[in-house]
Amino acid sequence: MLYMKTGKALIYSSYGKPLEVLGLEAQSLRDPGPGEVLLKVLAAPVHPSDFGMILGKYGRLKALPAVAGREGVAEIVAVGADVDDFSPGDRVTVPDDMGSWQEMGLSSAKGLFRVPSDIPVEMAAMATINPPTAWRILRDAGLNDGDWVIQNAANSAVGLHVIEMARHLGLKTVNVVRREELIQPLLDRGADHVVLEESGYDRNIKDLTGGQPVMLALNSIGGESAIRLVNALSPGGSHVTIGAMQFEAVRFPTRALIFNNVTLRGFWMDQWFRNQSETRVQIMFDKIFDLMRKGQVTATVSDSFRLEDYKEAVEAAGNPRLGKVMFRMD
Repeated sequence: MLYMKTGKALIYSSYGKPLEVLGLEAQSLRDPGPGEVLLKVLAAPVHPSDFGMILGKYGRLKALPAVAGREGVAEIVAVGADVDDFSPGDRVTVPDDMGSWQEMGLSSAKGLFRVPSDIPVEMAAMATINPPTAWRILRDAGLNDGDWVIQNAANSAVGLHVIEMARHLGLKTVNVVRREELIQPLLDRGADHVVLEESGYDRNIKDLTGGQPVMLALNSIGGESAIRLVNALSPGGSHVTIGAMQFEAVRFPTRALIFNNVTLRGFWMDQWFRNQSETRVQIMFDKIFDLMRKGQVTATVSDSFRLEDYKEAVEAAGNPRLGKVMFRMD
């Protein structure tokens, strides 16, 4: 089989602002060695955590120089000796240690996960970070059918998947956003209620839920937004932080902790992956792919860019939008 021996990649050799440290470089590629595969990357999204890695402020950093990008979908174009589980033409997830913002890359075959060929490329490219985050938090929360969940940043990629997966699991959602024009799109997506951030929703939460308790809150922002979620929780509820978009400290909610027995904790998908077997991870991915196949989980793309246009992609990712910015290499 013929394949390219060079490929372009977005590489950073020092930590810093993406537009200052990222550069598009050509890489020479060797044939895959024993236990390796050569991947052709088809598509890769742009995540806030990608920028966190480039800035040097994420929970786990790559050795420098590094190819940027944590997630994507790729096609195997060649396999090395001793690779029996994969063949050229198979689609797989891009391992984040390889970097997904590139055209071609070498990877160990160990730790790759299969992607069904009938899943659209853009959906497959975004299947391994945000959908699993929403799925694991909701699935593992011990909630009952009809229970209420509240979240801020509901228009984020994780937030949209929370709406979809909560609906699939029989849960109901109150969704907090900052812009009025986001209300109807989220209702169309399946949200039960959509409220504005500073509308006082936390003081009127029982009116929204018909008096039913709110047992789970998902925080992606921090600061006062996180405290409003705490105030909306019912006694015994859990407040789970998965992001900090504002980088603002959260006031210690003494009254809620003491009098309402509210629990505050965090969730990091990377850590969950590290504690699971490859078999269990593949089972979860297969479940998510099945939900995608049935149209119960979707992927929204706001803009697509070539690698050569990475500066425009970085700028687009920093603008208000509904959906992910995507690199398309296919």
